Amino acid sequence: MAFRAFDPEPVTAQLTQRDADLFGDDAVVVLLDASHDRQSAFYFMTNALGTQADGRVGDDGRVRDTSWDAPWDCAARRTAEGWSAEIRIPLASIKYASGQKVTWGLNLGRSRRRSLEVSFWAGPLDNRDRVSQAGRLVGLDVPSPVDRWQFVPFGLSQLQEGAKSAWKAGGDARFALTSQLALYATVNPDFATIEADQETVNLTRFELSLPEKRQFFLEGQELFQQRIQTFYSRRIADIAAGGKLLGQAGPWSLALIDAEAQPAAGGGRAHYTVARAQRAVGRSNVGALVANVLRDGKNQGSAGLDTTLVFTKTLGFTGQLVQSYGPYTKGTLGLYLRPWYDSATGHFHVRYTSLGDHFQENVNLIGFIPDDDRREADSALRRTFWIKTGALEKLFYDSNYNVTWSQRGLRRSWEIQQSLEADLRNRFRTKLSYVDGEERFEKDFRNHQLRLDVGYNTREYQSVQVGYGFGRNFDSDFRLLAVTARRKLGDRLSAEYELQRFSAEPDPEGRSTWIHVLRANQSFTKDLFVKLFLQTNSAIDRRNVQAVFVYRYRPPFGTFQVAYQRGTAAFGQRSDQGNTLFVKMTGVF
Repeated sequence: MAFRAFDPEPVTAQLTQRDADLFGDDAVVVLLDASHDRQSAFYFMTNALGTQADGRVGDDGRVRDTSWDAPWDCAARRTAEGWSAEIRIPLASIKYASGQKVTWGLNLGRSRRRSLEVSFWAGPLDNRDRVSQAGRLVGLDVPSPVDRWQFVPFGLSQLQEGAKSAWKAGGDARFALTSQLALYATVNPDFATIEADQETVNLTRFELSLPEKRQFFLEGQELFQQRIQTFYSRRIADIAAGGKLLGQAGPWSLALIDAEAQPAAGGGRAHYTVARAQRAVGRSNVGALVANVLRDGKNQGSAGLDTTLVFTKTLGFTGQLVQSYGPYTKGTLGLYLRPWYDSATGHFHVRYTSLGDHFQENVNLIGFIPDDDRREADSALRRTFWIKTGALEKLFYDSNYNVTWSQRGLRRSWEIQQSLEADLRNRFRTKLSYVDGEERFEKDFRNHQLRLDVGYNTREYQSVQVGYGFGRNFDSDFRLLAVTARRKLGDRLSAEYELQRFSAEPDPEGRSTWIHVLRANQSFTKDLFVKLFLQTNSAIDRRNVQAVFVYRYRPPFGTFQVAYQRGTAAFGQRSDQGNTLFVKMTGVF
């Protein structure tokens, strides 16, 4: 692919880290529906510096997975007329329909950051990832895969303060059954150099969902993003070995995961099996998912059906029905119903969810269900207003109304959320939000929060934002200060800083805290860089430092890494690890 981007004004190009949000720069993007199912696609994006970003979209653009990576090349440079870019994508990096006179889906886009404009060849679009509205690339003669095998072995040595030196080896393999379907295997995978989960203030009494960062689970992750989340890969902790079947067969998207691992909750080894099938029907789809854990000779998990039905360009319906099984045989059903309206400037939905009073206990060995014994109804309205003249450029209104009852009809909570966000042409952004509600636990708690956020230049990377909120949370008055700043310190050096200061009065559980997070990236080239991650949480005396030197000699998987860590710990836990040095080598064959 080749682009010529005409622009009489200087372009915005600041981001140098792979998989950064390049829509914050002047950038171009290729959306490739190589199976032509009009539901899923790969995207490949670059800015005027030649920075790479790639990922997968599913469910006709309603699901985006930015963690997907593949080998591909790009180059860009400024010109007298603006800037230009070239992108080269090897067939081996994607799953695709092969044969003679094949049709693929294709869209080409450009972000012009100064005017907040994103334009597409096949457009205008109501969603920039809307695969079904892409154009067509017809009459292709595409060969089957030539290199069916890929091996990615690794070796790791570890030197830790107060412990014996250790080493570890393992690897991943892939075999392409067809151009659209592949088998994956992993043995003793390593996650030592993955960045720690970022600490944050949790104002709820429920568990927080954490993003997946491990390569074995990232490929095909978009297929598992459901409303009732019956598969949550973070439940699978220490993997000994695993296999996966992933890809497409005609209109079907298929995924099968099988792994032997240590559960995140502790205990002995467990066997995990997850099967997913989804069929595209025009812009709609129907699917099924089974997630099972075998531990101590007993099976536990769930089986369910789901669908997204699109009736018109703006009207649709999302539904899910799940039957859980395990130690409980009653109160084990989950149901989700959500009709919706979507357009380029507005959204409205009403939703009903029902989770039996023992649904969580059956599912959560492999799923993520924060709470059960609930019948929940909500409605949401969002609308964007563009202003053509004057100081105000855009208004965004967002509201949500929610009420929850137990399965016996006892009201458990209600909540009202309202926010209004304004973008000004002088690059300032303000947001005023208000939350009011009531939750019943050991008694009724009336919680509310008023918050104001002010930001400058937030449409680009170099930006600053300050938020201040106050209110009442579980019988404590609280104040929350949040500061985020991002700055380019040179052509290839960037830094991000985040601060959260939470104070509660009274504070019997010691929740008041200072959280500091610092990230810095020094890129010598796009495949030779150093990353620094530092965070502290005073409430749990956590001090976490990680510095990683990375050389990608065969990007993105063939790497040499040297990492230093101190104080690594699970999310929300006190640091206890001393100074540790890792040296890791990953090959690609």
